[in-house]
Amino acid sequence: MSREKGKQHKGTFSKGKHKFDKKKGVKRDFKKKTSTQSKVSSNPDEIRLNKYIANSGRCSRREADMHISIGSVTVNGKVITEMGYKVKLDDEVRFDGERISPEKKAYVLLNKPKGFATTTSESKGRTVMDLVANATASRIQPIGRLGRNSTGLLLFTNDDTVVKKFTNSKNGVARLFQVNLDKNLKFEDLKKIEEGFKIDGREIKVEEVSYIEGAPKSEIGLKIKNTGNSIIRLIFDHLNYDIVKLDCVMIGHLTKKDIPRGHWKLLTEKEVNGLMML
Repeated sequence: MSREKGKQHKGTFSKGKHKFDKKKGVKRDFKKKTSTQSKVSSNPDEIRLNKYIANSGRCSRREADMHISIGSVTVNGKVITEMGYKVKLDDEVRFDGERISPEKKAYVLLNKPKGFATTTSESKGRTVMDLVANATASRIQPIGRLGRNSTGLLLFTNDDTVVKKFTNSKNGVARLFQVNLDKNLKFEDLKKIEEGFKIDGREIKVEEVSYIEGAPKSEIGLKIKNTGNSIIRLIFDHLNYDIVKLDCVMIGHLTKKDIPRGHWKLLTEKEVNGLMML
């Protein structure tokens, strides 16, 4: 036996998965060390905060670490400065005050049929989410709403920038509706809507209103920037008209062309860029 081997046996010897140090009287467990390393592995339902930010497209992981360290990032309302912090996909993460998502941005345009509620709640029966369930893996939500018996275009996205364009009280995005009434709209009522008026102290304004050419005077075109259709019902209820049919035919520059009722389409890059320009 060589001197080296003899020296090795004098100090330590191995047995099974353990290593014994005679001098220090310590038993070292290599398997334990390995399990400690595996403990660091992430839960499949969690993601490192810097990766979450990088996936959102805001910056690289290294830059994300810098923003985290200076307190620019919050998770569920709490400032996080810890490196390696992990979050769940449904946590509310904000970067410089703006909510972000680690998912790919998605934009889905639905031609909504009657009988579907505009909600993400599963307790409301048939909803618009059922119609776009296979559109994208990203968690999209509808912008604004259409009543259960209203029809037409409804936009879904997970892009907060686009959502803010629609919900901005000063600018907003125009939507064009075709409104069918139970009787002809009087010209003086048309002018009243056009000029704007107050209901219970609330200023009611629309972008445009007109009779539809070649159609009965009970069919009206109405353009608004409000994200819901309650304002339309409020207008005609106040003027003593019943709405028989309400159909959203245009959102910004987007139309129902090539989208049959009950179907959807993913917006093209050109269409998304058009929304960003509004």
